[in-house]
Amino acid sequence: MTTAAIDTKRRALGKGLDSLLPRVQAATPTAVESEGGKPREIPLDQIDRNPFQTRSHVNEEQLKELAASITANGVVQPVLVRPLANGRFQLIAGERRWLASQLAAKATIPAILRQVSDEQAMEITIVENLQRADLNPMEQARAFERLSREFHMTQEQMAIRTGKDRATVANFLRLLRLPSSVQARVESGDLSFGHARTLLAFEHAEEMEKAAQRISALSLSVRQTENYVQGLLHPDRAGKKDPKPEPPIDPNVREVKDRLQRALGLKVSIEDHHGRGKVIIEYGRLEDFDTLLEQLAGE
Repeated sequence: MTTAAIDTKRRALGKGLDSLLPRVQAATPTAVESEGGKPREIPLDQIDRNPFQTRSHVNEEQLKELAASITANGVVQPVLVRPLANGRFQLIAGERRWLASQLAAKATIPAILRQVSDEQAMEITIVENLQRADLNPMEQARAFERLSREFHMTQEQMAIRTGKDRATVANFLRLLRLPSSVQARVESGDLSFGHARTLLAFEHAEEMEKAAQRISALSLSVRQTENYVQGLLHPDRAGKKDPKPEPPIDPNVREVKDRLQRALGLKVSIEDHHGRGKVIIEYGRLEDFDTLLEQLAGE
């Protein structure tokens, strides 16, 4: 692949928000500072929360860390807002920066104005959130479902808008087959994306719920979960003993593993022994392998 072809593909994958953000047309001198979209300081109490926000959980500790950073260095990246008819503004993107600025007792926040419709504001919000890494798997799944349901996007179109591959989009959408009780475990972090995908091998919600309870109680790893599920599905091929709990995993290693699994849409295992080890990425189809190769090679 030539350098020009690679650059063209990267521009296509990265267009995301830029392709959704029309420039505001200033009806009065106070609408924006310039047609170039330069940020302006807007009072925090004049900004209303985004009603289209797909994130349902905010990590309080991370929010406090961001507030401390804003206190020391200010808001590095402006938020996006749109003007409302009543003279106030509505947040489009940047909720964590907006909340952290309030926590830091800031009076104003740098913001860029965009004149967009309700539909455009919703699409921008969903795409912006999906391009970030801090949504939990269920929030990502529901965001993709909204793009499909409300904007009639195909999986390929969603992949292009968010910079993800189509297989990853499909894997997240499949999580919506899980019963609500299991979705709640995934949303709380009790079960990972890998655990959830494995449970989809069952046909009935009752089977998923029962297995999820067992997995949580025994703190099973994704690999142990796969063995456990296969043992339930094919008892003639497996032993009768219950799986034993795995030794606790370092929280930093677990976080990196979960991030890799979300980014790649594949099962990832990390074996760490005092700073030395290996990362194992598993795939089930040649299409997944080709996608993984493209991501690792930067093509």
